[in-house]
Amino acid sequence: MAMKYSRQRTAILSFLQTRKDHPSAELVYSNVKKDFPNISLGTVYRDLNQLSEAGMIAKLQFGDLGIVRFDYNTASHQHFVCNQCSAVIDLPAKNFSSIDEQAANGFDGKITGHKLYFCGFCRSCLDKGVCD
Repeated sequence: MAMKYSRQRTAILSFLQTRKDHPSAELVYSNVKKDFPNISLGTVYRDLNQLSEAGMIAKLQFGDLGIVRFDYNTASHQHFVCNQCSAVIDLPAKNFSSIDEQAANGFDGKITGHKLYFCGFCRSCLDKGVCD
């Protein structure tokens, strides 16, 4: 089912298109609210979920960390999450598709993909000396 046109949804998509830092729904909301003062946080969440379900953006969920972010880049790539500031950063790492093949070796089932992220401390937090 195609989504109906929405100026707010278009503004959300345009905002994400300019970002490389994987903003939260709250950050998207605070920026889109500048042009649409009556927009609600609930609308932003709904629009982000619809855009994600349509494959127009990626919804990044780091469940055990309680972090949900959004990425305009839907191409397959890996992420790094900072243990200190929760920054989500794209990694320049190459393709990890061989992990699926390795995991499938000796497994009596069908592996169709994986969710993988790396964690540690980002350069900014290292420079501030706030890390162990």
